[in-house]
Formats: sequence, C-alpha cells, structure tokens
Amino acid sequence: MANIKSAKKRILVTDKKTEENKSVNSAMKTAIKKFLAAVEAGNKEEATALYSAAVSAIDGAASEGLFHKNRAANKKSNLAKKLAAM
Repeated sequence: MANIKSAKKRILVTDKKTEENKSVNSAMKTAIKKFLAAVEAGNKEEATALYSAAVSAIDGAASEGLFHKNRAANKKSNLAKKLAAM
C-alpha cells in the first residue's frame, strides 16, 4: 500500500478514471450490439437510428482516449458497410 500522499491520491484518481472508462466502453459496446441486432432483424429504419447512436458512442470513447482514432474509424466503417448491405 502507498505511504506517500501523492501516491495515495494517484490510486484514488486511477480508480475513478477506471470506472469512468468502463462506463464509456460498456455504453459503446451496448450501442454497437443494439445496432447489430437491428441489422440482423432487417429493420432498416431502426438500424439507421441506432447507427448514429453507435457512431456517437464510438467517437466519445475515442475522444476519451480509450482507443486510437484510426480504430474508431475502422469500427465506424464496418458498421456503415453492414448498414449499406441491408
């Protein structure tokens, strides 16, 4: 366990950021899963609405620094291909 005050603070800050990152990542994954479920069901209107929500969640996660912007672009591209293939 940390003895120095700054080390104790870093532990608290790291725990808080970890929880925030988990929340953002979970929300992104949920948005993608909902979009993919709509694509599987063949519901184009719902899929279009969920696509914009998924893209927004992906952009939010990338801006938080959870992954690189190119990975975000790759994820969005794959979702757009699935939407266009409907």
